[in-house]
Amino acid sequence: MQPESPHLIPELDVSDLAKAVGLYIDLFGFELLFERAEEGFAYLNCEGAHLMLQQAEGPGRRFRTAPLDPPFGRGINLQIRVANVATRYARAVAMGYSMLIPLEERWYIQDGRERGNRQFVVADHDGYLLRFYTDLGLRLLP
Repeated sequence: MQPESPHLIPELDVSDLAKAVGLYIDLFGFELLFERAEEGFAYLNCEGAHLMLQQAEGPGRRFRTAPLDPPFGRGINLQIRVANVATRYARAVAMGYSMLIPLEERWYIQDGRERGNRQFVVADHDGYLLRFYTDLGLRLLP
């Protein structure tokens, strides 16, 4: 059964759809909900975080306002909440993937308190930054 669609679903152009889908499933723990091979399109889910991947060149519609030059993901940082970030991190490290930011505990000021994340940041082969995190909740400012 397909989960309810969230209000925001990023669609990322990728240089190699099969490679990207494999990476997102095997390394990042997404599941493939459906694909339209004739359009070079895949729709993924990771614990309620939805993501669409589109083959950059090939069949199907494209939504672009400028030429697409690699790395495609310049400046895009997708934060993805997961139940157990340490498991995903361990999987990525075991598969030899290098991290931009290794697993860390980070606290951010929010409304006079701090919200904590246990997180790591990794880049996919097209340069999209993925920040997987587990929410550590709120605490008073020290």
